[in-house]
Amino acid sequence: MGYRTKIKPDYNLIESLIPAGARVLDLGCGDGTLLSLLQERKKVKGIGIDIYSEGLNECLKKGLSVLQLDLNNGLASFKSGSFDYVILNMTLQATYNPLLLIKEMVRVGHRAIVGFPNFGHWKLVLSLLLKERMPKNKTLPYEWYNTPNIRLMTIKDFRILCRENGIRIIGETFLGEDGEKTGGRLISWRAAEGVFEITARERCQW
Repeated sequence: MGYRTKIKPDYNLIESLIPAGARVLDLGCGDGTLLSLLQERKKVKGIGIDIYSEGLNECLKKGLSVLQLDLNNGLASFKSGSFDYVILNMTLQATYNPLLLIKEMVRVGHRAIVGFPNFGHWKLVLSLLLKERMPKNKTLPYEWYNTPNIRLMTIKDFRILCRENGIRIIGETFLGEDGEKTGGRLISWRAAEGVFEITARERCQW
């Protein structure tokens, strides 16, 4: 199965983490495919946010509630604890201030789900060493000069960021190059994508 399917493997994974009827804020919602999936299958009460009008127009065609906001400015317009889950999937690496956004996510939501490409995957590292060019793969198809990805982090980087900033990691799941769940030893080298469920440390009993 190719990684890029209509319903991506990480969408199915995120769906499995969201309880039915939850209040969901989907950051960087794009064309609303994930939010639409959650509304259809989990009956969530959801709002999508994105900065690009093209994707938001697609969301509106699907009947989704969306707002046009720049995530680099945080989530000041939302009250603390106003959502059960805040989702940021494959967008963290395109933000200018990822730490601010993550702190805002766990402030606004009781829990947050963050999915991102692992730039420490062994094929990316090996390709950089051997070809001396910025590597590409199924989740990172861009050239260096047109990529939206401005923050290149690894699974270990994200774990350290959480540990040093009062954010508790509730769960972590990893996907391989074809979107299959993967685990075991040397996962930081073998995972193409990491999906983390996090919360503010003081909310860990929720």
